[in-house]
Amino acid sequence: MNKRKNAFYAQSGGVTAVINASAAGLIETARSKPEKIGKIYAGRNGIIGALTEDLIDTSKESAAAIRKLRHTPAGAFGSCRYKLKSIEENRKQYERLIEVFAAHDIGYFFYNGGGDSADTCLKVSQLSKKMKYPIQAIHIPKTVDNDLPITDNCPGFGSVAKYIATSTREASFDVASMAKTSTKVFILEVMGRHAGWIAAAGAMASDAATEIPIIVLFPEVPFNRKNFMAEVKRKVSEFGYVSVVVSEGAKGKDGKFLSDQGLVDAFGHAQLGGVAPVVANMIKQDLGYKYHWAVADYLQRAARHIASKTDVEQAYALGKAAVQLALKGENAIMPTIVRTSNSLYRWKIGTTKLNRVANVEKMMPKNFITKDGFGITPKCREYLGPLMKGEDYPPFKNGLPDYVRLKNISVKKRVNTEFKL
Repeated sequence: MNKRKNAFYAQSGGVTAVINASAAGLIETARSKPEKIGKIYAGRNGIIGALTEDLIDTSKESAAAIRKLRHTPAGAFGSCRYKLKSIEENRKQYERLIEVFAAHDIGYFFYNGGGDSADTCLKVSQLSKKMKYPIQAIHIPKTVDNDLPITDNCPGFGSVAKYIATSTREASFDVASMAKTSTKVFILEVMGRHAGWIAAAGAMASDAATEIPIIVLFPEVPFNRKNFMAEVKRKVSEFGYVSVVVSEGAKGKDGKFLSDQGLVDAFGHAQLGGVAPVVANMIKQDLGYKYHWAVADYLQRAARHIASKTDVEQAYALGKAAVQLALKGENAIMPTIVRTSNSLYRWKIGTTKLNRVANVEKMMPKNFITKDGFGITPKCREYLGPLMKGEDYPPFKNGLPDYVRLKNISVKKRVNTEFKL
């Protein structure tokens, strides 16, 4: 593009402890190129902000406020679960996007999210050809589930992994203290619909220096009640207690989620949650052990206070890379993490085309899961370890993390018509 254009940035899907670090990387980099990029607008609540012309003027935020985004969790501009249909199915949505983009002279589109968000970004990139509107769409990877393909890992995951491993270790110490006369089984439910990456992180709580009896229930391994109970009984007999880390997506041989309540979310996916009490009740019925269970839920993805330094650095770098790619004329592309060394962990930024990422899930490799289906292999530990390393504590004030809340001032609307979602 010869003429300087404005940029649109939005956050999508479940937020993370480091998605704002990507926003900081993007905004700071774009601000450093005023001769090429004009205003940086943020969509209030993701793509919905573009459709409803609810744009936030990030130029109203100070450099210090944007810098603070690097250590602030959640989505500073609001997120959404809203998936665009194809241009053929809902042309009005795309005509609306063009109307808003044209009104605000937007030529760069940056979408920060997971697999469904990659699909949305891909569809927006197609505006250039199908609807004759010049737009460059760059997807910035983010998902605690770590299930995007091509990229070595996804920003957000390393911090969740660190939180879950830490929580599992701490809770296990507690259970071990009480096991003689009280609780013998602790069950921790973690996120992960189809991929067991987060559950695998729970197993990292145990190592050669600190051995802890842990059983992991992966979505990739069909749940077998008889085998599971035998393993629980064996661990309790040997150690006096056991900790179970179960993915929300754990399912039986019939493929049905153990926690499926028959509800669906905004994307049409099964609404999960509540597998921990299901497993706990099974243990009570079959073995009679006293138990406690917990659901990590939002705590695991909001825990910026214990974020992985590697994760924060990678999230920021990908936001920065997105702008650099756009200025090189790239479209329908996603910056990725490329692992270049394991012995001494090193990584660099790579790229991949969006049609290789959209709606594709990366599951746990078979050689990452032990043969009994209840643990992780040394190869998995080698993969997970570097992603969890390093501390990047936020500043504290009066004993609490000092996070930033942006002003989020809306841009004056230029399109007279309203749009109903």
